Amino acid sequence: MPKETIREAKKNMDKTLESAAKEFSGIRTGRATISLLDGITVDNYGAKSPINQVASISIPEARLMVIQPWNKSMLNQIEKAILKADLGLNVNSDGNVIRLTIPELTEERRKDLVKLVKKVAEEKKVEVRNIRRDSNDFLKKQEKAGKVSEDDSRREQQEIQDMTDEYIKKVDDMVQAKEKEIMQI
Repeated sequence: MPKETIREAKKNMDKTLESAAKEFSGIRTGRATISLLDGITVDNYGAKSPINQVASISIPEARLMVIQPWNKSMLNQIEKAILKADLGLNVNSDGNVIRLTIPELTEERRKDLVKLVKKVAEEKKVEVRNIRRDSNDFLKKQEKAGKVSEDDSRREQQEIQDMTDEYIKKVDDMVQAKEKEIMQI
């Protein structure tokens, strides 16, 4: 039973780490990445579809993204969806493709983005700590109920604490990498 608690905590912490990576990828740097468009959907025959499911996306240059809809009638919808998302991108359309130019980030904007990354990271660390708390509470209840010995409970709690420290360090490492990416000119 306790080993199951550890597996469950690890699974939840992995999900938190994946969530952090996804959120970090959506924070734009001065470079074009397809992940900038991840949260944007367009109406495709009554269903909301991500842009990458209705168009091909390429990055011919570091600060340029080209979107070519498979169906030309989708061009205006894609363009409107990108503008509505307010990503701070320059959107140009020639009737066949949409070109997104990624503007240079100002020093002030870079610092704001770093603050945003740190805020997201702190939220993810809190999630990891909450997983630890919930797992430890469960183990303590199991110990009180006599289903787990005190020694096993302490050992499992220590293992969960070690895992928590490891995941918090992983979040910190992700923050450092993203901060370096943002501040790079």
